[in-house]
Amino acid sequence: MNTELSLAFSHPERRAAASAPDDAPRDRISLRDYVREAEIGAFQEERGVSQRLRFNVVVEVGHAPAVSDDVDRILSYDSIVEAVDGALSEERLSLLETLAERVAARVLAEPRARRVFVRIEKLDRGPFALGVEIERSRAVVQPAEPEAHPRPLVVHLSNAAIADPRLSGWLDQIERLERPVVLTVGRPSPAVPQAQAALPQRRIDLLALEQNAWVLAARDRRCVVVSSRTEIVHAIHSGRIVVWAPSKIVLDAVDGPDTGARSPEALARWFADLLDAERLLGLGADVPGGDSVVLADELAL
Repeated sequence: MNTELSLAFSHPERRAAASAPDDAPRDRISLRDYVREAEIGAFQEERGVSQRLRFNVVVEVGHAPAVSDDVDRILSYDSIVEAVDGALSEERLSLLETLAERVAARVLAEPRARRVFVRIEKLDRGPFALGVEIERSRAVVQPAEPEAHPRPLVVHLSNAAIADPRLSGWLDQIERLERPVVLTVGRPSPAVPQAQAALPQRRIDLLALEQNAWVLAARDRRCVVVSSRTEIVHAIHSGRIVVWAPSKIVLDAVDGPDTGARSPEALARWFADLLDAERLLGLGADVPGGDSVVLADELAL
């Protein structure tokens, strides 16, 4: 049998051994058949349900001759488990490939790790296992340092504030603060349709908020609607005003708010905490833990 073909379905330990570099001896530690439940997947039927994932991870570390029997001088098995658990806790993901990359990056953040093989399989999509396997090395993947960014101002606008003819003037005042601003909105009037199940209602509520975000965007060209973390971080670095469309971040959050039972104002509070916002303001609205600003020609910011 062709060697490459036989290795394709072998355990990552065998693959690591077969592709070992010749420049220096390597030791390996592994995590076998670690099963966790998580919500993951790009298809609608994978939303709102957990499925089993099986992880196999092999880590190559530098060979340490005559090593003493000292646990502090080795890469702990717990570090691999923590890499998996940490990657699962970041946010809800659509792709196993993204999850594998995040596990690999966390493992390679360990100074002793040189190369890692990560295999992840879905166990509940049929009478088989569906999965991905990646190989990453420290020479290719350098663990990224967290990038510092300015703490934004989060401003929640009531419907009265969105419809007020003084809106552009208020945005002028907010711009003069010279800090990144993320705007959030409430549900439009009249009331949104009511569903008979929690998950559809959650989506309806979020879509209603996004409709109102676009209503705000139509009022002033500075109000650019964004939905992803990447867009928001870019806007924060650029010091721009953006309006948050919440569906993606809320639905992808591992510990997201229950929007079916929480108000838009409470959602704004959750979002401000997620961004580590410097301040939360309610423009014509009361927001939990924030400052309420009365609608007037000159805002008391």
